[in-house]
Amino acid sequence: MDRNFSQELLSAIERADRAGAAAVVEAWALDRPFSQVVPELLAPTLEAFGKRWAQGQGGVSLATGYVASKVAEDVLSRLLRASSPDGAPIRSSKGPVLVGNVEDDFHPLGRKMVAAFLRAEGWEVHDLGVDVASEQFVDKAEETGARVIGASAMMYTTAKNVARIREEIDRRGLTGKLQLAVGGAVFKLRPELVETFGGDGTATSAVEAPVLFERLWQQAMACEDTLGSAVP
Repeated sequence: MDRNFSQELLSAIERADRAGAAAVVEAWALDRPFSQVVPELLAPTLEAFGKRWAQGQGGVSLATGYVASKVAEDVLSRLLRASSPDGAPIRSSKGPVLVGNVEDDFHPLGRKMVAAFLRAEGWEVHDLGVDVASEQFVDKAEETGARVIGASAMMYTTAKNVARIREEIDRRGLTGKLQLAVGGAVFKLRPELVETFGGDGTATSAVEAPVLFERLWQQAMACEDTLGSAVP
């Protein structure tokens, strides 16, 4: 009988067993190309874990959420080393971006996953943590030169605070020049809320976040070019 590596990895995460999770990944890679680890093993496992987290099922906690994020970082770091000519870690090659949980939101798992995948793609990620006020997001964006803010919210009650970030961006005259990516369970269940609360885009999973951030970054750059060319 074939081993269910995804289930084994999920079980290790739910035990908060980082070493055990690493052993499952190693076993999976014995007869498979490691380049396929994200779509074939990591992504479906994290998706299953994320669903359990959102539904409040047993086996999920802050400790297991931390381990899940570290497992993702471990796998992605190894993947990056494997793709590097000299095996050294790849340094940030893209611009600065921000991630954080909106004000009153204390569910870090999704944000940590997104940060891990963004770093793997070469973004310079500034992780602001949980319960971040709208002013803090925009202050940090102006300080670092970030053109994309990634705001995470688990539930509708906290997702409404995304609108405050949009208001702050617009109030400072940064509309278009500073893009707002949003994510979290509520936006998967009700995607119309992305536009309702002023988001510029969302991704269905952490794996897809780098593509979203790249698109939004290019939109921000195009906005700056348009505004610059309009100045006499």
